[in-house]
Amino acid sequence: MRNTASRPSPAGTDQLVGGPFGGLVPALREKRWQESVSLGVPLPPAGFAVCPSAMNAENFGSSERLVTAAYVRQGAQGRRAHELRLRALLEQGKCPEDGWDESTIELFLHELAIMDSNNFLGNCGVGEREGRVASGLVARRHYRLIHGIGRSGDISAVQPKAAGSSLLNKLTNSVVLDIIKLAGVRTVTNCFVVPMATGMSLTLCFLTLRHKRPKAKYIIWPRIDQKSCFKSMITAGFEPVVIENVLEGDELRTDVEAVEAKIKTLGAENILCVHSTTSCFAPRVPDRLEELAVVCANYDIPHIVNNAYGVQSSKCMHLIQQGARVGRIDAFVQSLDKNFMVPVGGAVIAGFNESFIQEISKMYPGRASASPSLDVLITLLSLGASGYKQLLKERKEMFSYLSSELKKLADNHNERLLDTPHNPISLAMSLKNLDENNDAAVTQLGSMLFTRQVSGARVVPCGTVQTVNNYTFKGFMSHANDYPCAYLNAASAIGIKKQDVDVFLKRLDKCLKTSRKEAKQEKNVNEINNSNTGTEQLED
Repeated sequence: MRNTASRPSPAGTDQLVGGPFGGLVPALREKRWQESVSLGVPLPPAGFAVCPSAMNAENFGSSERLVTAAYVRQGAQGRRAHELRLRALLEQGKCPEDGWDESTIELFLHELAIMDSNNFLGNCGVGEREGRVASGLVARRHYRLIHGIGRSGDISAVQPKAAGSSLLNKLTNSVVLDIIKLAGVRTVTNCFVVPMATGMSLTLCFLTLRHKRPKAKYIIWPRIDQKSCFKSMITAGFEPVVIENVLEGDELRTDVEAVEAKIKTLGAENILCVHSTTSCFAPRVPDRLEELAVVCANYDIPHIVNNAYGVQSSKCMHLIQQGARVGRIDAFVQSLDKNFMVPVGGAVIAGFNESFIQEISKMYPGRASASPSLDVLITLLSLGASGYKQLLKERKEMFSYLSSELKKLADNHNERLLDTPHNPISLAMSLKNLDENNDAAVTQLGSMLFTRQVSGARVVPCGTVQTVNNYTFKGFMSHANDYPCAYLNAASAIGIKKQDVDVFLKRLDKCLKTSRKEAKQEKNVNEINNSNTGTEQLED
């Protein structure tokens, strides 16, 4: 069984413990120890104080005066199974191998909540922030964990008036760290959940580096056409230095030589960091992280990685692990919603230097919402490590299925699936014939898919010009100034099902047929109009 530790029996101790095993005398602790061993869950040492329990040994004993003792003991044993799970989580700080049922999770959250001062029965609050909530519906939505996480000086700090919320924060960071290791970055040392999406979390990393490199004003950024990661550098007050990608076959790859040349031109001391990317839309592929990490190490330049939806990909996580092994990676940032299927609004900042990650957490001003931490903890406890690994396995299988089926569909429409073997999540299908027939037909295809309830598919025309914060990008969305053809993106992301793929392909096939038919009709009309215009000119 995963994460199961061993410990000598606690027999002989005369200390009392708090929590679900609170108030147990040595003989009873010995009995509980034997029961925990039979379930494969170790009992913490005496004196280990955890969440209080309403139904402790004394209360169960009192219950026997009202209900038959045998029934009470049976109920106590049922509750004890929940409590042993809680104890294992508190002791080990790791994602349980098997997912918990909702009743165990809710028991845990309720017991965390009553450790916060706003839920104390005799609490008298006279401060400006006392966890008061006007709506009962809002209170229940948050399981009455109202105080949030962190303190004014550190998002990871413990709040004296909110022991339960603080414990929630610490446990969430510990469980997420365990999952990051499980996903492939084995040597990561620290991480924390921040209630901001990926872009603002990257900004927080850049602002932390500012104090370490006061002369720096540039961030070197291999181009990826996604606005939030670009604006994260602008918001932090730095000047992005865009490095154009190089076309290798169908793939757009990192120009490492151009990165190094720009470092020499600008001077290493003037560069805040290299800002690289793993997960991205094909035909762009993850950056050459190992080579960039070596360049950063050689020039003593920090390296921040945008790993937005890379946790779900073993290839992306392997790139980060290898980059840290051979060179330098200071921090990598990933989205909670894209990797863990929770609502938008949270990210994880992780790294290999524990003190630097702590510096980033201290850069966050003020307390923070606990909602993202609560959402991801509930999700991971529900799934368990085995459940999350199964989702990763299914995603990879669906990627292969989507790839093979999309290739068949492309062949049927005289298009082709672009060859992007280095991208493990996103695929691209050419729309060359559609683009040649009608310039507007490509964007029209995107509208047709959207109105037919196909979300997430991206249609990328050629030659789009977009200005972002006074920077003009030619060929925006295609990650290059002049990509050879228009194309359509589809991704196999975590949680996707075979039904999603099948329905998407069926609707895409219909839309392509309709677009081709409309383009042909428009072409015929244009030819007739041109012919009539020519006849009129001859008559004149």
